[in-house]
Amino acid sequence: MKRKISLLPFIVIAIILLLMNWYVMAGLSVIFPSNLWKPVFIAIILTINLSFIMALIRLAKIGIDTFFKVTVHAFMVVFVAELTFSVLVFLGSIFKLLVGFLGFNLSSGIFSVVALAFTLLLFLFFIHGMIWGKYAYRVIRQTLYFDDLPMAFDGFTLTQISDVHSGSFTNAKAVQKGIDLINAQNSDLFVFTGDLVNNKADEIVPWMAHFSQIKANYGQFSILGNHDYGDYVSWNSDLEKIENLQTLKSHHQQMGFRLLLDEHITLEKNGEKMVLAGVENWGKGFGERGDLQKALTKTDIHDFKILLSHDPSHWDEQVKTHPSKIHLTLSGHTHGMQFGIEAFGIKWSPVKYRYPHWAGLKEEFNRFLYVNRGFGFLGFSGRVGIWPEITVIELKKK
Repeated sequence: MKRKISLLPFIVIAIILLLMNWYVMAGLSVIFPSNLWKPVFIAIILTINLSFIMALIRLAKIGIDTFFKVTVHAFMVVFVAELTFSVLVFLGSIFKLLVGFLGFNLSSGIFSVVALAFTLLLFLFFIHGMIWGKYAYRVIRQTLYFDDLPMAFDGFTLTQISDVHSGSFTNAKAVQKGIDLINAQNSDLFVFTGDLVNNKADEIVPWMAHFSQIKANYGQFSILGNHDYGDYVSWNSDLEKIENLQTLKSHHQQMGFRLLLDEHITLEKNGEKMVLAGVENWGKGFGERGDLQKALTKTDIHDFKILLSHDPSHWDEQVKTHPSKIHLTLSGHTHGMQFGIEAFGIKWSPVKYRYPHWAGLKEEFNRFLYVNRGFGFLGFSGRVGIWPEITVIELKKK
């Protein structure tokens, strides 16, 4: 029996879009009083908005296809641009009203011109992010100091990437540049902190030869992320879903990644040791599978420990206050929402309202968390202001 689709949400969306587009046209009319541009503007906006609503209706029946991806991205860019323009014009109108009470008369055109200039700039940023930004890999380096770091590991380096989301890749040459950049760091250890695929194990197959090139003297280690379990797609049976996960695990092994599933290994150097533990995904609202206690079984409370845990909410909920001190936790998951600003001393992304620690380094209780911004991308096929990251961390004795 076919599922009945309610049209009410789409009607509400249509009304909101209609009102916003009317407001945008009113703001543009101040700059361009001629009516010649309006039919073209209306035709373009109607085409994009109607295509977007059609894509949402088709999603329940057909799923995500090329039409859906192209339409959603076109709508997203235009929507953000129009929303930005509307907000700036509205704020300008409020400012004009306030200064009007003080006897000053400001032209509405000034605010519309400023809003249009800012909106066009943002539009260009989005286009750049979709074409080049999503593969603009950045190496971010951190040096961390510890009182109780074993002396043999003073100067030990590790490279971390996270959130590959291989099902989103389309440019093999660009991905290879990222792989070359990882190997160029010559770190002692390589770790991957989850989300190798978007949903299905076969997504990584075309890219296995690339990631198999990653090598480090002390090995390559990995964990699973929330997307790796196949929770976000429909399966013909529970068995098919289980088999998909088993296949993905074998792909880790084939690429030379030692997958840590609620367990730990011991790294040894010059007679001293360090514990590297990894848990299955534990995320607030994204599945609490990981068993930290199991991963630390047979470790000593005084051991120097590094933990791989995909979701940074795990650190807040369990890790930072765990009786057995975990010196450094490496996470990913947030992608920095692939949109934001990190420049001129500003660090902001909408994802901050969901995750207090969404990118970079955090220290509490003399324990560190580092959240990688992700190697790949998901949903929005681009990155604006939050670039794909390769993290290099050096451990130093205080």
